[in-house]
Amino acid sequence: MSAFTEIATKGRLTLGLVFPLEAYSGSIATMKNQEQLAKRAEELGFKALWFRDVPFNDPNFGDAGQLYDPWVYMTHIMNHTTKIALGSASIILPLRHPVHTVKAMNSIQLLSNQRLVLGVASGDRPIEYPAFNRQLEHKSELFRDSFQYIKALQEDFPKYNSEFYGRTNGGIDLLPKYRQKTPIFVTGHSGQSLDWIAKHSDGWLYYPRDFKKLQLMMQLWKEALKNSQVDWKPFMQSLYIDLKTDPNTKPTPLHLGFRSGLEYLNSHLKLLEMYGVNHVMLNLKYASRPAGELIEEIGEKIIPNFSSLDQMALKK
Repeated sequence: MSAFTEIATKGRLTLGLVFPLEAYSGSIATMKNQEQLAKRAEELGFKALWFRDVPFNDPNFGDAGQLYDPWVYMTHIMNHTTKIALGSASIILPLRHPVHTVKAMNSIQLLSNQRLVLGVASGDRPIEYPAFNRQLEHKSELFRDSFQYIKALQEDFPKYNSEFYGRTNGGIDLLPKYRQKTPIFVTGHSGQSLDWIAKHSDGWLYYPRDFKKLQLMMQLWKEALKNSQVDWKPFMQSLYIDLKTDPNTKPTPLHLGFRSGLEYLNSHLKLLEMYGVNHVMLNLKYASRPAGELIEEIGEKIIPNFSSLDQMALKK
């Protein structure tokens, strides 16, 4: 079963976790016990672990992600797990060369037994652009050019003339080869129209919104897919949570999420599934309890409420 199918199937919702797997104040996490927590998340039925691409610590932004390079850390966690999907959320295309991105992408796919799903974005920290000698006003074009170059580089002896990144004339080939299709998801809009995302990507990663706004976003996504003559592509989102010990605690807002008891989290996720969300990336940064406790609680009491493909097959 492919990583894509594991995390994204029409009509059902799956759960993943965003690194760091810990609660922390300020920008910088401790990164302790991440290997053990990742392994336990896999055992409990979480379907994906997500790695962010954050080149610099911007103190004004307030979150430096998992600190380590996403490809290096993905490889590290790959060696401590066996089957859980490894996702990037997201590789910042304008700040990385497409050749290096495809080289890393193909390498991870082959070494991990096809566990990679690639989230890509144009970046949300403008202060990083000058360090790469990139023009912020070209962000949309840089993203689109890199995206198309990545597609071309997956072919044999590719030919592609890039406006920003160089060109290949068919005389050289990029190794290693991964002969299947790596799923590529666009985060936010990344400077592109929704019709472009629906046509060129394998799915859409977005941010948590209230249910009224979510319903509108899902309708726009369905219309964009229809314009591209596609029946379905997955819709996925992030969600910051903090679970209190009392399961009946009512929700209160957090940045891009909420603090609540287990009962509300379960009902919230059920509504997301009903609206058509296929995967939720849980972020534990603002948690008031140890990450290990939350992972255990969600794994034991939430995940069984969302049918896995294995469970669905047994019911037939």
